[in-house]
Amino acid sequence: MSLYLLLKFLHVLLAIIAVGFNASYPIWLNRARHEPEHSLYALQGIKTLDDRFANPAYALLLVLGLGMTFMAGIPLTTFWVAAALVLYVLLVIGGLALYSPTLKSQIAALEKSGPSSPEFNRLGQRGNVVGLVLTVDVVIIVFLMVVKPSF
Repeated sequence: MSLYLLLKFLHVLLAIIAVGFNASYPIWLNRARHEPEHSLYALQGIKTLDDRFANPAYALLLVLGLGMTFMAGIPLTTFWVAAALVLYVLLVIGGLALYSPTLKSQIAALEKSGPSSPEFNRLGQRGNVVGLVLTVDVVIIVFLMVVKPSF
């Protein structure tokens, strides 16, 4: 097995972990909506999955993806690579500047005022919108990586 194939395997495995955990968040949030007494547990679970698994996997995806790109001699200016890198930067900014702080604030609002407080609900709506935008970003990146379109 070549080093390139090993990197590719790890890259795909990390993508499954990162995207898979992210895809579970709406399930957790839906359960919390239907069982408010478990909201704190659900939100803390999401925070743990995000901080300890999904986000580190996304960081390693970049490293492995760049390694494979350089090994294969694919220029970073290739459309699908450049577009994915731009979207990746937007994903990181959105995750670090919007999603993670919103989730942290939502947990604090829940602990302080409970699941029916206006602040908790406002932060929940914000988290849903940001999460949806970031999900679309990730789906486009996955599409670019799989299809490798050239324009």
